[in-house]
Amino acid sequence: MSLTDTETVVVLVTALAIVAGLAGVVVPGLPALPLCWGGVLFWAIFGGAGPGRWAVLAAATVIALVGTVVKFAWPGRNLQRTGVPTSTLLAGAVLGIVGFFVIPVIGLVIGFVGGVFAAERLRLGDSRLAWPATKHAVAATGLAIMIEFTAGVLIGVVWVFGLLTL
Repeated sequence: MSLTDTETVVVLVTALAIVAGLAGVVVPGLPALPLCWGGVLFWAIFGGAGPGRWAVLAAATVIALVGTVVKFAWPGRNLQRTGVPTSTLLAGAVLGIVGFFVIPVIGLVIGFVGGVFAAERLRLGDSRLAWPATKHAVAATGLAIMIEFTAGVLIGVVWVFGLLTL
């Protein structure tokens, strides 16, 4: 498979968008699945002719949409069952983002866990009750991250398959 200079640039930009999307799963401010999907869209538009590229884009679109819905629905349902409110997650997210910039990378986790615990401590009035809720929120967030990362990897796999077979 021999690529022209333009095709090489398109492939590199697409690959970088997918990798940036995968990094966006844990880096605040980078929209993970939209970046992965956008890379495939870029490849479908500028990568050359052929209906196979649009089929790859269609598959990537389905994966991105399903991944986004499942990322919110599954962990959200688990949190509803345990009684952790959305406001607690928002407090964790805000402090996680602040923590990311105060202590690069690991501050995201520290800030998120601390924010969730503090919000639950204020809401429930007892540290012993706040800790189980914090564990549920962290587990739900981990599940959401895993779902989003898996969807991003699947988009990348579909794209590579299309790249190698078309």
